[in-house]
Amino acid sequence: MCVVTAAADGERAGCLVGFASQCSIRPPRFAVWLSKVNRTYRVARAAQHLAVHLLTLDQRDLAELFGGETGDETDKFARVDWREEYGGAVVLRDAAAWFVGTVIERADGGDHVGYVLEPVRWGEGRGGPLLRLSDAATIDAGHPVN
Repeated sequence: MCVVTAAADGERAGCLVGFASQCSIRPPRFAVWLSKVNRTYRVARAAQHLAVHLLTLDQRDLAELFGGETGDETDKFARVDWREEYGGAVVLRDAAAWFVGTVIERADGGDHVGYVLEPVRWGEGRGGPLLRLSDAATIDAGHPVN
């Protein structure tokens, strides 16, 4: 599981993402899939960069915030420590690891849109076991897919 954040046109958004994967070795590429019902998707449509964050198992509270709350009703960034990074991307300071990627392609996959990213900056923070899908399975989505 990871948290993806987007910033564009003076707006910030972020959501918990279960569909994400490295998709190329050379050149390095990573893909994240955003649900079309999420505010993060609406902000990401205009974003040139997205930030992808890994969380540790003890950061379930962050997973619940970004997965169980909707940015349409909650300013998630008022409740976390973050900073602006490369290209205006929003990086969560407490993430176990993160990278900022330039959006190089968008692919409509049905109820999600895939964003192919070229990593341009990255870093790491806290250590520990990473949060997995099974650890987040009980989080009720802020914007469930119909």
